[in-house]
Amino acid sequence: MERSPAGRRVLDADGHRTSADRPNDYHWWKHGVIYQIYPRSFADGSGDGTGDLQGIVSRLPYLADLGVDGLWLSPIFDSPMHDFGYDVRDYCAIHPLFGRLADFDELVDRAHGLGIRIILDLVFNHTSAEHPWFLESRSSKVSPKRDWYLWHTGRRFLGLPWRTCRRPPNNWRSGFGGSAWRLDERTDEYYLHLFLDSQPDLNWRNPDTEAAMFDQARFWLDRGADGFRLDVINYIVKDLRLRNNPYHPRLTFPRLHDQQLHLYDRNQPEAHEIVRRFRAVMDGHPETMLVGEVYPNEGCMEPEASASYLGSGNDELHLAFDFSLMETPFNARGYRKTLERWYAAVPREGWPSHVLSNHDKPRAMTRRCRGSFARARLLATLLLTQRGTPFLYYGEEIGMRDGRLRRHALRDPTGRKYWPFFSGRDRSRTPMQWTPGPNAGFCRADAKPWLPLNTDHSGRGDGRRGVNVESQREAPGSLLSWYRRLIEARRAHLELTHGSIEFVDSHRKLLVYTREYEERRVIVMLNFSRRRRSPPDGVLVAGARILLSTHGSLTEPRADAPLEPYEARVVSI
Repeated sequence: MERSPAGRRVLDADGHRTSADRPNDYHWWKHGVIYQIYPRSFADGSGDGTGDLQGIVSRLPYLADLGVDGLWLSPIFDSPMHDFGYDVRDYCAIHPLFGRLADFDELVDRAHGLGIRIILDLVFNHTSAEHPWFLESRSSKVSPKRDWYLWHTGRRFLGLPWRTCRRPPNNWRSGFGGSAWRLDERTDEYYLHLFLDSQPDLNWRNPDTEAAMFDQARFWLDRGADGFRLDVINYIVKDLRLRNNPYHPRLTFPRLHDQQLHLYDRNQPEAHEIVRRFRAVMDGHPETMLVGEVYPNEGCMEPEASASYLGSGNDELHLAFDFSLMETPFNARGYRKTLERWYAAVPREGWPSHVLSNHDKPRAMTRRCRGSFARARLLATLLLTQRGTPFLYYGEEIGMRDGRLRRHALRDPTGRKYWPFFSGRDRSRTPMQWTPGPNAGFCRADAKPWLPLNTDHSGRGDGRRGVNVESQREAPGSLLSWYRRLIEARRAHLELTHGSIEFVDSHRKLLVYTREYEERRVIVMLNFSRRRRSPPDGVLVAGARILLSTHGSLTEPRADAPLEPYEARVVSI
């Protein structure tokens, strides 16, 4: 394998086109692989036990070798950290925990030198209560920035005296518990917060608010950022009349927020107009991108809602997250149904994306694979051979599981509030496992990691190796090696990046689909059962060869041989 000076693959063993020989319609955000980093937990460069920008810089060679094309960083902006960065105090400053602006500039320069783009996590819906905008807004009812946030006098209850029976404006619930309205004693009015009461919601119906937020984005674009992940972008506009949400009784104790259908506190038509205007800003910076978190009603799979934020396919978001794949049980029929619905929802000119894990949900290795590396290889193949942009969550490539944390170790506000009914999001945010040594190589041996490490970093992993990068990097049969091979195959075979997708009827335990581009075809066969299964009749033709197989040493060399239990096989025709 020949490599360019930047470490990117130039030619594979068969001479297939790679990153140095891409077609004219190649877009890094569309045909590459994007890797999510939770900065607190990726790598500690300062020695204080918390991950930071210099830590990420030190691990860029690893990410280049893995083959990813973009890095999405969860928030690194200045913040009081009540919600770990999603409560922004200054959009144009780096929190000291993560470093300085100079560290960000170095990260951008070094990453770009390796052909890797940088995506920042931008919070449009709300700010911190310590943001200067909100401090000015709450200072007086006649403040010039009063209308930058959502304020209301409240309502009476049953016509009783105002002071004794005053109520919030409506029944909206905060995602973190309680009413979404808080009475501010200074001006004697309620302000809206759909999350923590220290995260007041912005009023996007005010054009001054919109202009100011767009300016914050331009600051980072001018410093070399290649795009943004937009947090809960479907929340940014609320119903003008502030109507009550209807109730949808479900067994969601203690989160009463989940017992409402969120018709009026999200997904308002005006949000699409704002996204279109922001897309116009992005179009002024070539090869940048927007990916939006479109959060559905709890317990619902709503790919159509996510797809709607793609607009016509080229006028709103470049990509939108649909979390249906995360919520689908581990079986072939379920994944096919979920994927077909998502593909049908995406507009003709739009582009899908796919994700199995992130910083808000339990890891797929725990939730769907139950710790099985055989299942993890199967899901890795599913993710990286779909039509669309795959997102990997840090540590997914080595099989990291959710951590087992005691109450005193929790840092997430939702976990601390709802313990023991809900353990929060910390379990999927434990530090990256680099080595089998002290602190898993995440930080110095004498430092205390900000969250406890998973104990499996030193042993009991894939093939009795520890679940860490060092143990898996040179092991041909490791999960990390399988991810690298899949990403190499995506780059070498344009069928897997540019090709159409068509699902093939097969045994209910098999998921089979074809990817085709310019008369070249790849067939992906995934066996979701514990028994050997034969490929469907007629799908393979003479001359087909196995391109990749999780069971290469066990199966016969023929492409039409029965699939072993939990085998993933990619066949080239």
